[in-house]
Amino acid sequence: MPSSYNLPELVKKEIDALVKAGYYSSKSDVVKDALRTFLYSKKNLRIAAAVELYKDGAVSLGKAAEIANINTFEFKERLKELEIKRVIVAESAKKMDRKIARIQRTHG
Repeated sequence: MPSSYNLPELVKKEIDALVKAGYYSSKSDVVKDALRTFLYSKKNLRIAAAVELYKDGAVSLGKAAEIANINTFEFKERLKELEIKRVIVAESAKKMDRKIARIQRTHG
């Protein structure tokens, strides 16, 4: 789903200048790098984005933690603080059932 954003003329000229100077191969690369740098420097925004993506079902818990740049335990704690319930998808539940059955056979 393509998105477009309006930028001030000076910013557009600066982006063009960076491409022309050879620092980037395209305007898109400049914007991608700028957003990565911005999100890297703002931990709270990375976490907020990760939480929203997780809530929408767009990413798994592990991927959301990776996006937030924290471990899964910390991400689970953050969800708990925000009173967001975790949902185990059917595939994960089946894997968990198989693991439990394997443990029961081994230790039963």
